[in-house]
Amino acid sequence: MSSPADSSAADAWGPWGPDVAAARAEALAQIPAGAPAGPGLAPRLAALITLGCAASATTLDRDGMRAAAEQALAAGATPEEVHEAVVLVAAIGVHALHEGSRVVAEVLRERGDPRLTGEPDARAAALLEPILADPYWQRLEAELPGFLDALARLSPDMFEAFRDFCAVPWRTGVLRAKEKEMIYLSVDAMPTHRYLPGLRLHVRNALDRGATRAEIVDALDIAAAAGPSRGIPAAG
Repeated sequence: MSSPADSSAADAWGPWGPDVAAARAEALAQIPAGAPAGPGLAPRLAALITLGCAASATTLDRDGMRAAAEQALAAGATPEEVHEAVVLVAAIGVHALHEGSRVVAEVLRERGDPRLTGEPDARAAALLEPILADPYWQRLEAELPGFLDALARLSPDMFEAFRDFCAVPWRTGVLRAKEKEMIYLSVDAMPTHRYLPGLRLHVRNALDRGATRAEIVDALDIAAAAGPSRGIPAAG
């Protein structure tokens, strides 16, 4: 696949072109020199990634979803795998929670809100302790410092719902861990999303689970081609 940094895939975005290239550069910077070079994406995983990008809340491309789902099934994906690609990208909506919780916590802390000063209360502390002992969540905390603490303090019920919702495809899912991470990183790299904390996190996670440089480059190409939001028209 061609590089969006020097192709019409980025140029088509006009003023967003440099941002697409910057997100790509950020992702590639996470790949160590000794990472395996290839091979690239197999057709099945490429179609599942394309489906995830089309189904993302920032794209909502129904025609793209249909085409990618058909391609994935034709390439050997199971119906369960195809639907899990959609389930995974539904969790991308929590990025509003990631950033919103941190910003609101900053504002409330500046105003002296007692929930945001001193040590967390007993319930928040009990929620945070097992999460922050887990290496996966430690990596998220490194990219989003303060998010977990803010959420546990401001809304422990939402903290529990967030934790449980994010765990569903990992607990009951059918896609391999590497494949999940590839879908995540692609959606985070899309021109309409460009969530670089998540992009860095998921590139490293994908590499840890056996992704090659060529697979990541292919996934970034798919992300760059996702295009603007199509939206969903009213029922006719």
